[in-house]
This record gives sequence, structure tokens and C-alpha cells, in this order.
Amino acid sequence: MRFVKLQGSGNDYLFINGFEVKIPEEELPELARRMSERHFGVGADGIILILPSKKADFRMRMFDADGTEGEMCGNGIRGFAKYVYDRKLAAGRSLAIETGAGLIRTEVIQEDHGRAVSVRVDMGRPRLARRDIPMAGGQPDTRVVDEPLEVAGRVMRFSGVSMGNPHAIFVVDDIKAVDLPKVGPLIENHPLFPRRTNVEFVQVISPDELIMRVWERGSGITLACGTGASASVVACSLKGLTGRKALVHVDGGELLVEWAADDHVYLTGPTVEVFTGEFPY
Repeated sequence: MRFVKLQGSGNDYLFINGFEVKIPEEELPELARRMSERHFGVGADGIILILPSKKADFRMRMFDADGTEGEMCGNGIRGFAKYVYDRKLAAGRSLAIETGAGLIRTEVIQEDHGRAVSVRVDMGRPRLARRDIPMAGGQPDTRVVDEPLEVAGRVMRFSGVSMGNPHAIFVVDDIKAVDLPKVGPLIENHPLFPRRTNVEFVQVISPDELIMRVWERGSGITLACGTGASASVVACSLKGLTGRKALVHVDGGELLVEWAADDHVYLTGPTVEVFTGEFPY
């Protein structure tokens, strides 16, 4: 089975063309685990399927490294747009892509010799109500801003945002002091989050710049998270710590996020093809 590995700011996925190969539904979780394993497989944060859609140009399905299916991935969908653009599978620079988080639109904003270099993603409106994140407890219609959470005997405060998938954002003074391997899985699997959650720790540098580290639901520590960067800017803006546009420094590079006047969040960042290969499926 042929695949292509692409990365966006270090967040890497293995792309499988679902027009060329049909994988039985029940085999997808195990395939994601096998391919994503970095010592015995190809190595990635997950796999992404490029599929036909009845309501958009294409459909994207993504499975995290642990085999669970995710709703959306901001870095992964930029790779999706690059795969389609570079291979001339659709006309023009813009795409409408069906995802588990709804219809997402992408636009190639920079190319080099016919290959996409940078992609802008309309991530849609952030979902801020407790029931939409989703989170247990409290009033379902209220926003979650600076709520206390006890983890490993320590009370920390976070804000909850959904970008089609759940995020818990913690603003800290020193991001280097965060023991992410320890607290990340504890927060991801906390009973407060019925679908588990992605976890972001953020250090604000200025009103238009921040540093973010992420523990991704189903993948663990990754070098970047597009939905997480988007959610972090929304959370920091709600807290009055930043404006509605900020450069987000992640372990794998930089992402530009704007929470625009139309209430949509726009994510812009690089996308790179790493290699192609065949997997013995």
C-alpha cells in the first residue's frame, strides 16, 4: 500500500489515498497503530485518509497514533490540501473538505514550482459553551474560563475551547517548568472530559505572541497542534492576555492564528512532504 508522509511544523501524518486503496473499517484502528509506531512502523502522529465526499470536494478521516479517530487536525488538513494540490487532484487553490468537525475550507497561499508551501485554513467558529467542548458538570451553556482543576495534588486553572475537538488550555509563567509527560495524560483522561481532551500549556510573550506546548489526545506530546494553537489564541484573547491575532511558537516551528471579525479562526502555516513509501498491508 502506497503512502505519503507530510508534516506541518513537525506534526507528522501518513496520508493514504482512499481513491486507490479500500481499507475495511474494522482494520483502520490497528493500521493506524502499526503505521504510526516510530520503532516498528513508519512513525507518525497518526494516519489520514483522502476520501470521496458527497457534500464537499473531499473527505478527510484521521486516526491518532493510538488508533482512535479524531474529529479534525489543523496541521493534518494543511497536509491534505498540499497532497491534493501537488498531485492536481482538484482545480484551483481552494478546497472544501468534509471532516468529523464539519466542513473545513483551505487555501494554498504560497507555492513553489507548482507545489504548496503554505496553507491557510478556515477553522470555523470556536465552540465555547461547556456542553459543546464537551465537559461534565456546571451549567451547560456557560463558558469555561479560568476554571480550577486538581491534577497530581495541585490546582491549576484552565480555559475550555472546542475547535471541533476538545481543548484544555493552561496559561503558565514558565512553560519550561511544566512536566508535560506527567500531567498531560492525567488531564487528557480526567473525568471532567467525557471524550478526553487535548492539553495545551501556553506562555504569553506579548499581546501578539505566545509559546505553546501540547499533549495531544491519542498521540501524546507532539511538535505542533493546529487546533490547539487556534484554541490557545481564543482562550488567551478571552482572558485579555492577547489580541485576536497572534504568532504561536510550537516545538516544531510557528503558526499564525487569527480570530477574525466574522468569528472564524484562521490558521496559517507551512506544509512539507517528507517522503513516499509502501507499507506491507
